[in-house]
Amino acid sequence: MFTGAMTALVTPFKDGSVDEAAFKKLIEFQIANGIDALVPCGTTGESATLSYEEHEAVIEMCIEAAAKRVPVIAGTGSNSTAETVMLTRHAEKAGADAALLITPYYNKPTQQGLYEHYKSAADSVGIPIFLYNVPGRTGVNMLPETVARLSGIKNIIGIKEATGNLQQISDCIEMSKKGFIVLSGDDFTTLPLLSIGGHGVISVTANVAPRMVSDMVKFHFAGKTKEARELHFRMQPLHRAMFLETNPAPVKTALSMMGMMREEFRLPLVGMNDANRGKLKDTLKGFGLI
Repeated sequence: MFTGAMTALVTPFKDGSVDEAAFKKLIEFQIANGIDALVPCGTTGESATLSYEEHEAVIEMCIEAAAKRVPVIAGTGSNSTAETVMLTRHAEKAGADAALLITPYYNKPTQQGLYEHYKSAADSVGIPIFLYNVPGRTGVNMLPETVARLSGIKNIIGIKEATGNLQQISDCIEMSKKGFIVLSGDDFTTLPLLSIGGHGVISVTANVAPRMVSDMVKFHFAGKTKEARELHFRMQPLHRAMFLETNPAPVKTALSMMGMMREEFRLPLVGMNDANRGKLKDTLKGFGLI
């Protein structure tokens, strides 16, 4: 249920509010192009600048639009354990299939603090929980030993690993309980992660090229190594374009160029500079996306 190509959805805005029509259009685009699960309200969804009401509404919109065709893994993490519990309980009540919880940012908790944070959240709900480790964003790295301890908690079923460090990811797979789901949170290293026993990806690039991301993962699991490797290298320029500036500025700009939504962000995120915008446009043209 929680393997394959999954999309870290952007949150479209229109005149300062969530653009429900554009969000539903994006979801249909993802499902039609083979994506296996949807992940609203993660980092790519600008969750840190959504109000509680907006956060809950976006998750509800995604669940309604997906209509059980694919699972919804709701981003419900925060740097406050109490807020994390509140958002995760709402996601469970709304009908999310699982929740994705980022490590608490800014606080820089110890490894024991991380363990207690996730244990408290998992104990508060019955739905499956995915850990989310992205030290480049949060300032704290959850070590494989901590992940392994947490994997012993019944409803903590997996992790989105966005360190890009294959040794750390390998250690997580080796140390954690059998069947623990390890997902790439780094588009550049999805295929290498799959090759050492990973289960899929929560992808930024899939917002603009869901079919390509989906096909690469499917090729891998079908044993079509050559085809998967060819797609891996073919997509590298597109992955680079998605990170010309801070995510999600490039991917939202790309979706705007594709006619999917307005180019609108929440401060402190702003539009791309002209040089990077030009590089992004050229890349999208090269892939036939505009």
